[in-house]
Amino acid sequence: MTLATSLSADIVIVGGAVMGSSAAYHLLADSGFKGRVIVVEKDPTYQLSASALSAASIRQQYSSAVNIRISLYGIQFLRSIGDHLAVDGDRPEIGLREGGYLYCASEAGEQVLRENQALQAAEGADILFLQPDELKSRFPWLNVEDLAAGTWGRSGEGWFDGWGLLQAFRKKARSLGAEYVKGEVAEIEQDGGAVTAVRLKDGTRIACGTLVNCAGSGGRAIAAMAGLDIPVQAKRRYVFTFACKAPVENCPLLIDTSGAYVRPEGEGHFICGASPEADMDQDWSDEDPGSQEIDHSFFEEFIWPSLAHRVPAFEAIRPGRAWSGPYDMCLLDHNAIIGQAGALKNFYLCNGFSGHGLQQAPAVGRGLAELIVHGGYRTLDLSELGYERVLANRPLLERNVI
Repeated sequence: MTLATSLSADIVIVGGAVMGSSAAYHLLADSGFKGRVIVVEKDPTYQLSASALSAASIRQQYSSAVNIRISLYGIQFLRSIGDHLAVDGDRPEIGLREGGYLYCASEAGEQVLRENQALQAAEGADILFLQPDELKSRFPWLNVEDLAAGTWGRSGEGWFDGWGLLQAFRKKARSLGAEYVKGEVAEIEQDGGAVTAVRLKDGTRIACGTLVNCAGSGGRAIAAMAGLDIPVQAKRRYVFTFACKAPVENCPLLIDTSGAYVRPEGEGHFICGASPEADMDQDWSDEDPGSQEIDHSFFEEFIWPSLAHRVPAFEAIRPGRAWSGPYDMCLLDHNAIIGQAGALKNFYLCNGFSGHGLQQAPAVGRGLAELIVHGGYRTLDLSELGYERVLANRPLLERNVI
């Protein structure tokens, strides 16, 4: 008979993908923190994590100031990632390419795009509002016949190696002393209105002073163990790839009026996707392979026709591989839930990023560390994303959802 392991840590983080590893790094890099950090990760291969399976991009084209500020911080961090996350002289490289986002709008969407761009520019983002003739001049391959305007990120927006970012955070956190434990949380123990420990499925008990929920697609289940019902549901998203022989030079990450997106992925190759209509939006489960299947008809009947209309060169393509992954949707407002979990003062939420997790990881990881160590935000005020808005049923409006 094997006795169950008993551990203890000042802070236990559930989930070791990009958000959990960013939080671990920022905690241990904070001069005000001297404690022990344990990260519990049920799958160290991360093969089913959103961090590894997403389109890995960053934008400032949001309609809420807090999201714009988070990504302005994020792009500065990514530009200097080698300075932040180097370990023993080994500087990580994530292949950041600032190709910009290009949002396309019909006449019906022009005013919203104009208002969004004004806010983005006021916050310091390098976003241009372009008329159809200006769009055609910059992107000759673009069909602008039914467009009224577009907004394009001249700098500060683009894409990168999401797997590389995850591994860089993880490696740096480990170098600073973070301990990664393979296991799945089965129970959260509480006493006197506070979390006291987590118990893993293998019987391991980890006593903790603070618990942080960074469990991605499993975040709602972890919250439920602590008696909280957070409005986060893991949804299934597809990423499709294709090759195109015709030149589409200087292609940004383009969001069509239909909602379909496309961006380059190497010379002559592209990745694309879209969010389905609500009645067709399927749930994702790490445990159910059926929920992870790929519906190729979604590409053939919706994505490809939409993109071929917007970029005529895409009428002749060669489809490639495709994959599905989890999209941790915040059902309240498509924004993350960050911070203390109500009355449980030593339980912190970091859930429901709705496709924004990779780009928001630098700012959110730092914000969580500041909140835990110093009792408040110091670099960026993320309080608008707090759990209080969930309790009050007060959505934070975000009009730019992909």
